[in-house]
Parts: sequence; C-alpha cells; structure tokens
Amino acid sequence: MPRATNNVASHRRRKKYMLAARGYFGRRGTIYRAARQTVERGMAFAFAHRKQKKRAFRKLWIIRINAACRLNNISYSKFMGGLHKANINLNRKTLAHLAWHDSEAFAKLVELTRN
Repeated sequence: MPRATNNVASHRRRKKYMLAARGYFGRRGTIYRAARQTVERGMAFAFAHRKQKKRAFRKLWIIRINAACRLNNISYSKFMGGLHKANINLNRKTLAHLAWHDSEAFAKLVELTRN
C-alpha cells in the first residue's frame, strides 16, 4: 500500500507558520524550520508579556495615584484606606486617570478620604 502524506494538510500547516513569519530577517522568514522556531518562540513571549502588561499598568497607575496624593499632602496608603472606609469603589485605573487628567476632582476625593 502506498504511503499517504496528505500533502494538502501539510502544506496548509506549513503555510500558516510562513505567513506568521513574513517580515522576519533572513532565513527566519523564508526557511520553514527557522520560521516555525521563531514564530513559536514569539508566541511564547506574547503569552508571557500579556500577563506582564497587566502588572506593568497596575504599577503605573499606583505611581500616578501616589504622585497625585503627595501633591495633596497625603500618602498613597492613607488615601486608599480612606477610600475603602468611605465606601468609594473606584479602581486604580480610574483613579490614575482622574489624577492625571482632572486634578480638581482628585483633590475632592482626597478631601472625602480625610473626613
């Protein structure tokens, strides 16, 4: 019995990697094996960095909130504690946006947390 290779499926599978590797330098974009290794490595990095992006943005928001708090003579931890005691449920992303774009509204929030 002759060997069946299913060329159609093999070609499609390889084509998927080659399309993903378009624009890569040298052999990485033209040779299947190098392209596949590079694409798979890139996909692994993309997966990990999607997780790291969330951490990085949270760090950025905390830094911005802390800087705005210091301008209003209060520490970050006292401000966040005061928000929770005042039952104000705003996430750090929203607070950072207020601190960055609307300092008057943020100052009012600081006054609410002081009382």
